Amino acid sequence: MTKKEIFSPLVEVIIDAIEDVKGQKIVVLDLRELENSSCDFFVICEGNSDTQVSAIGDRIERKAREVLQERPWHVEGRQNAEWVLIDYVSTVVHVFKRDIRAFYALEELWGDAPSYVIEE
Repeated sequence: MTKKEIFSPLVEVIIDAIEDVKGQKIVVLDLRELENSSCDFFVICEGNSDTQVSAIGDRIERKAREVLQERPWHVEGRQNAEWVLIDYVSTVVHVFKRDIRAFYALEELWGDAPSYVIEE
């Protein structure tokens, strides 16, 4: 099964946007089958600096708007750019600085969800 058969068009655009700005270690968690999940997908990635984290977040918003006319319902973390959360309701994107990602370990918290590592 290819990622196009699994992911929504929004997730595809988000992955492309992350790759455009050289985001690293992209993981998609499929939460659709989990009870009590608040969305369908988590997309998690990391950047090497505050500047890169901010650039990834900006690129995701811009590309989703240009390609799908999607705007986020809510965005958090822009001020310090260590963890930017972009909430599209069905899909929530977490853009971390590397050390912050390791500290919060979201992939482990949602360990029951199928996860897909996106190769760079």
